[in-house]
Amino acid sequence: MPTFFVMPQALLFEPQALLPKPGTLARGLMVLCFLLLSQGAAADIFRPAYLELSQLDAERYEVLWRVPALPDNRRLAARLVFPKNTERVGESRSAIINNAWEERYEIKAAGGLTDQEITIDGILGGATDVIVRIERLDGTTQLERLQPAEPRFTVTASPGPGEVALAYFLLGVEHILGGIDHLLFVLALLLLVSNLRRLVLTITAFTVAHSITLVCATLGWIRLPGPPVEAVIALSIVFVAAEVIHEQQGRASITARSPWIVAFGFGLLHGLGFAGALQEIGLPDTAIPVALLMFNVGVEAGQLLFVGGVVISATLLSRVAQVPSALVKRVVSYGIGSIAAFWTIERVAAFIP
Repeated sequence: MPTFFVMPQALLFEPQALLPKPGTLARGLMVLCFLLLSQGAAADIFRPAYLELSQLDAERYEVLWRVPALPDNRRLAARLVFPKNTERVGESRSAIINNAWEERYEIKAAGGLTDQEITIDGILGGATDVIVRIERLDGTTQLERLQPAEPRFTVTASPGPGEVALAYFLLGVEHILGGIDHLLFVLALLLLVSNLRRLVLTITAFTVAHSITLVCATLGWIRLPGPPVEAVIALSIVFVAAEVIHEQQGRASITARSPWIVAFGFGLLHGLGFAGALQEIGLPDTAIPVALLMFNVGVEAGQLLFVGGVVISATLLSRVAQVPSALVKRVVSYGIGSIAAFWTIERVAAFIP
């Protein structure tokens, strides 16, 4: 279900009272863009390591351990450290699938794993997060997202609906705020739209569109291969950045006149990207509607935080960066477009033999 901006009626009649002048905003946006681009050219291709524990009975679990393959198909040096009451049962099976090492085996934990701690050894100081999914016998799940600085978690008892909702909400917020390509697309839209009412309409159109495809793709109603979708998402950023330049040059286009149309069209593609992340995580069988709704709400909350942060930070930073607004807008647009063009080439090259 999409979320929307809610503005008091009085504010809609005087938008300039809330937004800084276009030139002021642009100067601040230049600094913000450089801060975003300084994160590096790695965009939001969601490839964390993945641990899945499927409970078979009170003490036995099936383990699926997947880590991204390094160049030359080398394996990431990360291993699972189970509690002392745990032992492997039978042989393990491993293979390279979709540029990732997958290993499957069974374990037996005397007394079960509830309230026991599991550690991921070998990712400390690295750049790989670990998504953890535990499927219990009663159909409930536990989800964790581990970062290199804290590579451990405790297996908990079956959660209530509130815990599921909070877990997926936080995953949605983390995903959008960590998705540099999605954020650059929104930043390009902010450069293109300075009027508050048009900005609200544009962001709402983007929200509605990616909410539609997020739901449809996650539930399996739409199936598209991930690499081409990611390439077109990068291309959408190039397109909007170019439209900002065209608008500066006085070359009117439908994007400048009706940016919500473009935001809606490309929002459908970005929704497929969000769905790819959610499919990696998975949905709990007993709370699919709650998890899907709260992940989407988390994405929207993160997006609103970003938009609000851009407007506030740009206003403050513009007082320090005294640069002509036209030059700033051009530099920011070329910066966004150049990085997105690199992503496009990189992503296309990844799936073309």
